[in-house]
Amino acid sequence: MQIIFKETFINMSQIIGFPRIGKNRELKKVLEAFWSDNTNNKTISLQELAKTCDDLIYQHWLCQKSLSNVCINDFSLYDNVLDLAFTLGVIPQRFKQQNIYGLECYFAMARGNKNAVACEMTKWFNTNYHYVVPEISADEGYTLYSHFGDETNAKFFDISKQYQRALSNNLTPKISLIGLFTFLGLSKFNPQDYDKIFQKISSLYIQFFTDLIQKIQQINNTNNTNNTNNTNNTNNNTNNNIYIEFNEPIFSLGDNNNYKNEYLKYIKNFYNILVEKCQNTNVKLIITSYFEHSNEATEILLKSNIYGIGLDFLYGEKNFEVLPKFAKTNKVLFAGLIDGRNIWAADLQQKLNTIKSKILPFVSAENLVITSSCSLLHVPFDKQSEKGFVKDNILPWFAFATDKINEIITLNNLVSNTNNEFTNDYFKQNQIVIADRKNSTETNNLQIRQRIEVIKNDNAVNQRQLPFSERIKLQHKVLNYPKLATTTIGSFPQTENIRKLRLQYKKNEISDAEYTNGIQAYIKDCIAFQESIGLDVLVHGEPERNDMVEYFGEQLTGFVFTKNAWVQSYGSRCVKPPIIYGDVARPKAMTVNWISYAQSLTSKIVKGMLTGPVTILNWSFVRDDLPRNNVCEQIAIAISDEINDLQNANIKIIQVDEAAFKEGYPLRKENIPFYESWSVNAFKLSTAIAKPQTQIHTHMCYSEFNAIIKTIEALDADVISIETSRSGNELLKIFKNIGYSHEIGPGVYDIHSPRIPNKEEIKQQIYALLEVLPAKQLWINPDCGLKTRRWEEVKPALTNLISAVNEVRKELNL
Repeated sequence: MQIIFKETFINMSQIIGFPRIGKNRELKKVLEAFWSDNTNNKTISLQELAKTCDDLIYQHWLCQKSLSNVCINDFSLYDNVLDLAFTLGVIPQRFKQQNIYGLECYFAMARGNKNAVACEMTKWFNTNYHYVVPEISADEGYTLYSHFGDETNAKFFDISKQYQRALSNNLTPKISLIGLFTFLGLSKFNPQDYDKIFQKISSLYIQFFTDLIQKIQQINNTNNTNNTNNTNNTNNNTNNNIYIEFNEPIFSLGDNNNYKNEYLKYIKNFYNILVEKCQNTNVKLIITSYFEHSNEATEILLKSNIYGIGLDFLYGEKNFEVLPKFAKTNKVLFAGLIDGRNIWAADLQQKLNTIKSKILPFVSAENLVITSSCSLLHVPFDKQSEKGFVKDNILPWFAFATDKINEIITLNNLVSNTNNEFTNDYFKQNQIVIADRKNSTETNNLQIRQRIEVIKNDNAVNQRQLPFSERIKLQHKVLNYPKLATTTIGSFPQTENIRKLRLQYKKNEISDAEYTNGIQAYIKDCIAFQESIGLDVLVHGEPERNDMVEYFGEQLTGFVFTKNAWVQSYGSRCVKPPIIYGDVARPKAMTVNWISYAQSLTSKIVKGMLTGPVTILNWSFVRDDLPRNNVCEQIAIAISDEINDLQNANIKIIQVDEAAFKEGYPLRKENIPFYESWSVNAFKLSTAIAKPQTQIHTHMCYSEFNAIIKTIEALDADVISIETSRSGNELLKIFKNIGYSHEIGPGVYDIHSPRIPNKEEIKQQIYALLEVLPAKQLWINPDCGLKTRRWEEVKPALTNLISAVNEVRKELNL
């Protein structure tokens, strides 16, 4: 192999962040054990929680030891944005008033408690990760560190202790921080108060940063003294630089960010202040943005005094356009060239060609650092555990977090002309894998593609037979449901017995009959409970489903599944996304038997429950050799086939969940119309098969809907259920201002908290809804599925919901 570069190279490689849940979801398990209550005693102690976290952090560092540095402060007990809010003292009054401190306060903000609802959660840009939304008041005073409580609690948030620990283990640490502008841009406050809030929070942030620098300098001074006296020191931090990376993905929003005009005027001055705080130190500040291009902010940062700028060249191709301006500076470019969001092996030859043709003409090799496009938080840990589970011919096509580190190291070595056996072997094998995938017959099904083309040529293929105004009258007549109709979103608690039953069946430890009997027993109990409390439209509870996307993907062609490829969604919640590697089709019905059985148990309507094509796409790792919209069309046709089978089996209401519809939105405004066009078309392609009297529901959760309300209406679902409980009904304002013609079920309580809502607060929520929409247009339901809750929480919550609805109906004579 011939190395193609000979320039002097900085020879530095890094990642932006590493998955924190552990190789075997150790963080999930220890958190849930810590949260569980066993006769008022924690199942595990605070010290045991801390020990597990410390072990995980160290194990994750070892995975990075061949890089130039290891990430510290990318680990979190729940969420990094929440960590920063907690560190800055940005704690809502409802928690301060309880006089709770340390982890009790931290977890209350994340999960709520019996005295207060949790902070709102929403998607981290256009990913499936959720962050906890900070709440900031312009009139409230905040004090740094005041809430830490005892030393045991403080250790979870003390960055300097992690820095010291990394050095003690002969590792070079790079500190990862959520940047100020991203923190503010993702926070909840009155937009008119931006300038006032910026001054308040930036002062806290500067104080926090100054304290951190002082602590790190003290650690370094002590270490340097010790190293001088210790001739056997082997610390690999040979250049003694201290790297601090500020994650500023908010810069990638451009004009789509509500606070663009406000924050652009502050960027240069703020980061110059931080640079000044580092005078007479060897601290190097890096500002990194990702998920799209960030050219507006990059041009400003190039005029600042920071050390380096990180850019995502995979999801922000326009970042290449700003590179000529790097040539006029001495800034170091941290080039995001290895995909942090998808699981396909990188074509290292193609990456080398990109560096040579698009980067090195403008950025000197000595100012180039190879890195990931974003944090590896969004990909699974390690593919080694998938051997023997994923087919041998497909597994090499994947690159999980540890593989991506090897890709970065190899690419760095190739560019820096570092010849060694690992580099040469890895590159050679990489090129074999790339060619094998490209030429595989498993990625292309001609029959499926021909069917798609025939369907797409039918101009009426994505239109219901009647407009909504006519359909809804027919549906009311056929379905005969009351005003303020009650239902749930679909899933009910996934008990230990149900999970065990599914696992035994997957391992062939029980027969088909035993599995069927067990699932049917759960469904029977679920139907009986719903009937006993008086729900209007029932669900079967989804006991057969491990995950709302994986369940369907397992029954579709073109998908492959993993044993342990878990990715964090929020807190302890992990998902195992399907991988779409080939063309998609539905060989046979996927849900009809279970839904039909549930319907046979009751005279009430049971909803058929499906996951929509856009959500299946957005919650999967999608092949990168076919446009996403083409993949989505294939999934839509598969869902259409299922809807047709359900309605032919006399299922009268079918819910097609699009929980991830919003998170697939491009971050840049100029790219939104294309996404809206093909995603709406895919949903309509899947549901157009429904007869006029078949009522189509959909569900969306944890998204900012205000800007897309008309797009949601364009989906032409008869009923949509949405999350509003954590957002304080802010979404309802848009209905008052713009209006909404279809029926809607705004969630009346937050299912992501173990807190059980009482009847009166649900009544208040219903009356708030009635101020915006008439009763005939409203459905009453929780804000999301109930699979993550316990029956002890679900039964009283739903009982209170039904009691509240009945009282409102009586009070309003409905």
